[in-house]
Amino acid sequence: MPTDTEEQDSSRPDEDGIVSPEPEPESEEGGPVKSFLDHLEDLRWVLIKTGAALLVGMIICLIAGDRVVGILTKPLREAKINYPGTNQVVTMRFGTNRLGVFPLTPAQQETFGFGGKRYLSLQIVPITVGTNQVLGLAVDPQGDAETGQRMNIELRNFAPAGGFIVALQIAFYGGMVLAAPFILFFIAQFVFPALKLKEKHYVYRGLGWSILLFAAGVFFCYQFLMPVALAASVAYSNWLGFAADQWRAEEYISFICKFMLGMGLGFQLPVVLLVLVRIGILSYKTLSKARPYMIVINLVLGAVLTTPEVITQIMMAIPLQVLFEITVWVAYYWEKKDRKRAALEADGAA
Repeated sequence: MPTDTEEQDSSRPDEDGIVSPEPEPESEEGGPVKSFLDHLEDLRWVLIKTGAALLVGMIICLIAGDRVVGILTKPLREAKINYPGTNQVVTMRFGTNRLGVFPLTPAQQETFGFGGKRYLSLQIVPITVGTNQVLGLAVDPQGDAETGQRMNIELRNFAPAGGFIVALQIAFYGGMVLAAPFILFFIAQFVFPALKLKEKHYVYRGLGWSILLFAAGVFFCYQFLMPVALAASVAYSNWLGFAADQWRAEEYISFICKFMLGMGLGFQLPVVLLVLVRIGILSYKTLSKARPYMIVINLVLGAVLTTPEVITQIMMAIPLQVLFEITVWVAYYWEKKDRKRAALEADGAA
């Protein structure tokens, strides 16, 4: 029978006769206890590794800057604008240059007689009249029925340092996206030792869903929401009487990156709430009572992150509210399942 000394001494000699203490298993309350200076040292390394990951991501995006710009400008190239009324809309071109888009009045339609298509593409071409050459209009055979709906806005730099500013914006936002998985991993390494085993389990599962939902939010914004927002911006400018055929490149890049990142972060809400439900901080009852507040919060997010018009704000607020409703029902299902399991265990114990 072991003595008290043997019970307290958990060390065992190795083959060389050296006695080393056995490592203590991880307790339910988390990892080993560290001093304040040790925590500061860990935090310092987290910041160093995070900065290094962000720097590498920025360098990659700088090298592939032209391709990143091509991806970010795709919604602008494909966005369409619907002109009110039924009058014809003509896109004027001279060679490969686009001169503008002009809605015709009914009198102009009768005068020119371009046919029954509403959206036309016209080319300015040289025409020989006797011995003279003049400029005339010809219907572009390559122009389809939707040519006039294409916004074809040109992005320009209006300052000597404009190109460098755009490059830094692309590098920063793109680097954040590329480095995000590594940054989350480094932060998890620093925070997880303070969590309980149960909390770690649910946070690990939440991280996987977090990446999927972030990608879904960015894709939804890029593919569906962004073209509508850009078209609405042009429509409002035209309604106010301002031309909207040239935009500052740095303002466009900043707007679209913040828009997509905001939508991706908004899609993280279900993961955060469900992890808090599993840990025990939130419950179905708390979430159901917060429904009116979430409607207001989602509308505010739509107003802050999108263009200042109602359509895109609602288009952003609706999926966020749908995700919150799914979160509430998942919390209800979990609580119902837990109550049923507890009842079965009580019956078994009885």
